[in-house]
Amino acid sequence: MVPPLGSPSISPSSFPPWFPRCEVRERVRERTPAVRRIEHTIEYLDLVGSCHQYVATLGRLVPRMRDQQFTEDERESVRRGISKVRAAADWLEAALDSGQFTLDEQLAQLLKGE
Repeated sequence: MVPPLGSPSISPSSFPPWFPRCEVRERVRERTPAVRRIEHTIEYLDLVGSCHQYVATLGRLVPRMRDQQFTEDERESVRRGISKVRAAADWLEAALDSGQFTLDEQLAQLLKGE
């Protein structure tokens, strides 16, 4: 049995698989403001954690590459990756400043490697 919306025990996993999850999520958010605050906290922590993880990973990997020689193809591949990272970081910074968190088509193509 599905609990009524607004019930403190409601969660997306409470619903049967055939129930449209997008609609459920929106209805739960509308009726239970605490859900949106919890989602915000989770998303914020994911974002901050992702930034920290990226910097920590580079801090660990780059010094270990000191004596390695890379081919031109390898260097170009890394440069393409850096361009994607830079574009994504610029997009994130602009989104934070503007409040517009939509992925534009050009950035989406760049991140896909097109």
